[in-house]
Amino acid sequence: MLSYLFIGANDVERSAVFYKAILTPLGYRHDREEHYCFYLPDCADKSNGPGSVHISKPFNDQPATPGNGMMPAFRADSRHKVDQVHKAGLDHGGSDEGAPGTREAYTPDFYVAYLRDPEGNKLAVFYSG
Repeated sequence: MLSYLFIGANDVERSAVFYKAILTPLGYRHDREEHYCFYLPDCADKSNGPGSVHISKPFNDQPATPGNGMMPAFRADSRHKVDQVHKAGLDHGGSDEGAPGTREAYTPDFYVAYLRDPEGNKLAVFYSG
């Protein structure tokens, strides 16, 4: 089971604004300590998940760069929520990588949108049902 995601950012505050905008509608809460931690409220270990998302400068003090082929996907509870999250991401520093909708490559009940965060990392928000 996936425990947590750690996403490096060169501008942590800018990235945190983006992730707050897309993760809050999905039920996440957040804390700011040494870095931002977004977590699900019913999780006993918010730092280690499952499902936690950390936003921080890389620990090795090198510049953060997007991972080629790395793409976290977040489950939404409706198509409307996918639309809402996609718009929130665009309104808060993200860029479009694929508008909400179904894709021929997937089943007709798999509704997905793709975004890039302010650092260029690709992510998906989907509803299946």
